[in-house]
Amino acid sequence: MRMHKTRAAAAVATVGVIALLASACGSSDNAGNNSAATTTTGGTTDAGAPSGSSPAAGGESSAGMNGASSGAESSGGAGSSGGAGSSQPAASGGSGATGATGAAVAGDDDTWCDTVKKDWPGISGKTVSIYAGITGKEGTELENSWKDFTECSGVNVKYNSDKNFEQQVVVQAQSGSVSDISFVPQPGLLKTLVATGKVVAAPAQVAANVDKYWDPSWKGYATVDGKFYAAPLGANVKSLVWYSPKTFKEKGYTVPTTWDDMIKLSDKMAADGNMPWCAGIESGVATGWPATDWLEEVVMRQAGPDVYDKWVTGEVKFADEPIANALKTVGSIWKNEKYVNAGIGDVASIATTPFADGGLPIQTGKCMMHQQANFYGTNFKNDPEIAPEGDIYAFYLPQMGDQFGKPTEVGGEFTVAFANRPEVQAFQYYLSTAHWANNQSKVSASRISANKGLDPANVKDEIGRLSVQILQDPKAVSRFDASDMMPAAVGSGAEWKQLTQWITGQDDETTLAAIDAAWPAN
Repeated sequence: MRMHKTRAAAAVATVGVIALLASACGSSDNAGNNSAATTTTGGTTDAGAPSGSSPAAGGESSAGMNGASSGAESSGGAGSSGGAGSSQPAASGGSGATGATGAAVAGDDDTWCDTVKKDWPGISGKTVSIYAGITGKEGTELENSWKDFTECSGVNVKYNSDKNFEQQVVVQAQSGSVSDISFVPQPGLLKTLVATGKVVAAPAQVAANVDKYWDPSWKGYATVDGKFYAAPLGANVKSLVWYSPKTFKEKGYTVPTTWDDMIKLSDKMAADGNMPWCAGIESGVATGWPATDWLEEVVMRQAGPDVYDKWVTGEVKFADEPIANALKTVGSIWKNEKYVNAGIGDVASIATTPFADGGLPIQTGKCMMHQQANFYGTNFKNDPEIAPEGDIYAFYLPQMGDQFGKPTEVGGEFTVAFANRPEVQAFQYYLSTAHWANNQSKVSASRISANKGLDPANVKDEIGRLSVQILQDPKAVSRFDASDMMPAAVGSGAEWKQLTQWITGQDDETTLAAIDAAWPAN
């Protein structure tokens, strides 16, 4: 899936909406440019937002509205994702076909429709309404992915997309005027919606599919107070480093597979006169958010997933040794004048360089590496070839050892239901199948899923395929973006501000203490 290029753009919502959503989660990170659009699969077009909705003032989905807590009562804990074993592959291109990782599990191409008809009979002619923040071309591609559900069940699916989704969905849930299903992009927002009392638990068939096809941590993020509510939908991977394969080949550089190798490579590049790293964290009112991703990546690799989980909830403070050490590690790269800011300026220029421009010097050979998520590729200019031997590609940000598996920072949406009618449950089940995960990637330019029944061969773009291989790696240990799960005053407030001041010269101790001071008393 392609995340929002300007995650930050969302932080311009009005103060009134921010107050209403103080406990809601962070950015949707979904691409799109339409404010609202409604279409129906298998039925008539019904323009407009659901009853009771009204446009929120301000910009796009709020990056500044993070959840009050993680909602991550993960049954998976710090375990690896290798919970489901491989089975006989389906035919090439189908769900469950063994991809490049060999990690895909048996699919359900031949069984999903029979299950729908058996478990939810008599639903033909019914309608399921969906509300989400996935707009524009990506939203249209998403609609095309579920056409065969209508062909199988006779159920019409009405999709309404709105760039102000994250503000509006809470308003609608509180008023009771809400669609049957919403695609919720953050665990914190899911928890906020559950608190309205309007979200219904996922049916047993959905829970069984999630147990079969996903890393246990994903189920944990959709579990609140011991009750499981929603299957994952799309996914994205943040743990990537962008580079130019052609430049690496020309200069004799090899993609590193360990953190130590990456630092040694950085030193060699610097000694060769090729500044290794470029970055940019300027993003309007949300300036600083890319710095949080770097810190999160290092915490996962250096301190491990258990510490990461406690950090999200506030049990581990920013000033505590594990996080303080992680910031020192980030500083050894970001504050190293021999390393940054390649092709742009000095260390302080990171704070004033727009996020979208941070990796562009890779194209001119002035920068060797840029850490950013799979969605960053849309920012490169002049349509470069993005491929393993092309102009641009990416590699997994290496782990620091084997003790914590293969840490992977992820994002994505969850299929949250506000009704338990049979046709709604049938559609929830369908979206949790390996069959649909493959449909989504077949019709989309960039959307992927963490469903282990997804065949990487069905993913159209090279970076998406790489991301699926990372997600399906048996050693992968997935965690959602920490700042998106912290209280808004911390994750999208003090942390953004203080890390920006840190990159322009503020010391570590002052930075970490100021972030801790923003943590709500309750």
